[in-house]
Amino acid sequence: MTAPDAGRGIGNGERAAEQTTTFGFPRDTFRILHVSTGNVCRSPITERLTRHFLRERLGVLGGGLIVESAGTWGHEGAPMEANAEAVLGEFGADASGFVGRELLDEHVIMADLVLTATRDHRAQVISMGHSAGLRTFTLKEFTRLVRAIDPATLPPLEDGVVLRARALVRAAAALRGWLLAPTAEADEVYDPYGAPLPFFRSVGDEIHEALDPVVTALTGVPART
Repeated sequence: MTAPDAGRGIGNGERAAEQTTTFGFPRDTFRILHVSTGNVCRSPITERLTRHFLRERLGVLGGGLIVESAGTWGHEGAPMEANAEAVLGEFGADASGFVGRELLDEHVIMADLVLTATRDHRAQVISMGHSAGLRTFTLKEFTRLVRAIDPATLPPLEDGVVLRARALVRAAAALRGWLLAPTAEADEVYDPYGAPLPFFRSVGDEIHEALDPVVTALTGVPART
């Protein structure tokens, strides 16, 4: 198909021609913001798994990629749910030091890519304004779009992971109207809050599966077999 932080980040190179964002923030970093409801289950799992994958693929903490999370009804200052922490441990990811945050305007303004657990979360982020529409996707929506992008059309990693990440988001946004979900539910990651550990594991597996092609596209490095 063809178609037209502080303290929570990973990270730092990009071309001199693009040194500031629309909002005046430095462009030598690329911020990924994961959003769910309480910021104690799904988005912490997604945030920490993304960081874990980046370390595995790049051998460093991200080369300019900053990975954060927040909740639309965020439990400000709350720890991660124990079952979410257990799931991350089973994947070998670091769950330490996590603190929940309520989603604020500044988080959306500073984010270069917002990945939400559900379509409702995506709608809430977009409703906040800040020209967020073209850089906000559900996680599974973004995965579907990324799978359709030819990696050869993206800048090579030698040009910097930040430049590659920006190109990936533009390409995904261009495909959005061309590659629709088979069902509305296909783009959802359901809330495991209060559920037993086996349900958390199933959600963790969903997130893991969705993140793998995204991080491969971001870094140009496939998962280790």
